[in-house]
Amino acid sequence: MRHEESDFVGGPLDGRVLEIMTGPTGLPPLDYRVPVPDPEGAPERVYVYHREPGRGRTRFTYVFDPEGKPHPKRLKWPWSKRS
Repeated sequence: MRHEESDFVGGPLDGRVLEIMTGPTGLPPLDYRVPVPDPEGAPERVYVYHREPGRGRTRFTYVFDPEGKPHPKRLKWPWSKRS
């Protein structure tokens, strides 16, 4: 599989550059979700980042979304339960 280096802006991954696996189209996913387990046994927290055009040295940048909503460009199918 091919990987693409991507910058992360905001949230707990701010300033990091990670290699993200690309899909069959050669593009990384629109959303990147980071599950973080709670050490005290509470439900895990999921940090959500959205893909945007690159800022600087990488082709793509992931920007932190504190609300955790799906990417605004994601297709919304009639049978999908996502909002």
